[in-house]
Amino acid sequence: MDTQDQKHDVNAGVKKSMFISILLTLLFGPLGMFYSTIKGAVVMLVITIAAAIFTLGYSVIITWLVCIIWGAVAVNKYNEKLRGEG
Repeated sequence: MDTQDQKHDVNAGVKKSMFISILLTLLFGPLGMFYSTIKGAVVMLVITIAAAIFTLGYSVIITWLVCIIWGAVAVNKYNEKLRGEG
């Protein structure tokens, strides 16, 4: 493996922390999900903004909880995949 290939694999196989995922989503909601899942973060960001507009912000409580759960599940799946269980 040459040095150019090694540069691309620097973070390959690094376990993600469940605590960090929950903390980031608890503090930042959908923005905190970028740690655990980029696609999920984009989806929840759009849903959170749209729902907040239509409910005058009341839906943020529900979408925030969904973000925390989704982020935790995404980290768990990622770590299982690293261990070869997924």
